Amino acid sequence: MQGFGTEKVEDEVVSLFPTAKTARLDWDTARVGKAYRQILSDFENGKTQILIGTRMISKGLDFANVRVVGILIADGMMNFPDFRAYEHAFQMMLQVSGRAGRRDRQGWVVIQTVQNDNILLRNIQQFDYQGMAKTQLEERHQFRYPPYTRLIMLVLRSRDEKVLDRLAELYSEKLLSRLGNGVSRPVCPPVARVQALFVRKIMLKIELSLSVSDTRKILEDVRIEMQQNPLFRQIIMYYDVDPQ
Repeated sequence: MQGFGTEKVEDEVVSLFPTAKTARLDWDTARVGKAYRQILSDFENGKTQILIGTRMISKGLDFANVRVVGILIADGMMNFPDFRAYEHAFQMMLQVSGRAGRRDRQGWVVIQTVQNDNILLRNIQQFDYQGMAKTQLEERHQFRYPPYTRLIMLVLRSRDEKVLDRLAELYSEKLLSRLGNGVSRPVCPPVARVQALFVRKIMLKIELSLSVSDTRKILEDVRIEMQQNPLFRQIIMYYDVDPQ
């Protein structure tokens, strides 16, 4: 499992299709609005035959002559550490697939994956939204994710990683004693450091039967308890309610 950037993809495509005009649309090439429009215009008018890009090329674009779309390393979308990863991957791959074969013309979509038997890929092949939704709802019910609970993400940051880990564990224990098994242990997010601040997250799965006011009171009581620890002054914290 190894990722690569759009520049590397462009180099490979140029070597494989030396006679085709190739362009790349990503953050580096489209920082200026004029450049973004020029790249798309050249592709639409046939001056460019192959367009390589990030997810930005999948949204809201309608090119009549696109016959083939390729999705590289689809596993990266499906394996992203988020309970909505399959839902988002389904949406994205179906949206990208819609770029090929426009205007009643047949197109081809090629998906690169190491999970050929993955049920989500079968759902995408069959344009089976109902099947995807049914599977995902069953899993979310089993593991107590929305829409069967509400999610709150407690985000803790500090310059001192040891203090952060110590207080994150303590915070988790206090929440666990009030909210039960819906409280996760502290975890390192995929981006575990932002500038000089280390980051830890605690996920709270709140039962729908618990009112918003009761939830707020529990969280406030625990925060006040945590403030009694002098080290807590080194912590920056906030709640992300119903994180997207």
